[in-house]
Amino acid sequence: MNERLTIGQMYPGTVHPSSLQRPPSSKSTVAPEASFENVLQRNMLKFSNHAAKRLEQRGIELGSRQLDQISSAVDKAAAKGSKESLILMKDMALIVSVANRTVVTAMDGSSMKDNVFTQIDSAVIIS
Repeated sequence: MNERLTIGQMYPGTVHPSSLQRPPSSKSTVAPEASFENVLQRNMLKFSNHAAKRLEQRGIELGSRQLDQISSAVDKAAAKGSKESLILMKDMALIVSVANRTVVTAMDGSSMKDNVFTQIDSAVIIS
């Protein structure tokens, strides 16, 4: 405690005030908060152009309840680590890219009879 303090100076003369400043933090190290729109886009079910055409060609109309069921099925498939999933509903089948939450193709009951589904790693059956 032999160091001298001067009035108006908080630190002893041997410590330079610039050495006590925090280094500037880079903003890249901190993860940016996701905006509501980004979160919504990631969680929203999408339809590829191919799937939209198939739905239209085959006269398949999806109501809000069915869309909720499909979205829930995609969530279940994602929870199990699925990548490409077959979702079977009463009279239709959907192939979904789980990672992208995108319906890749759709078929009605008559189109899926005697059909082989390839390149899928899971199936979710909605009753």
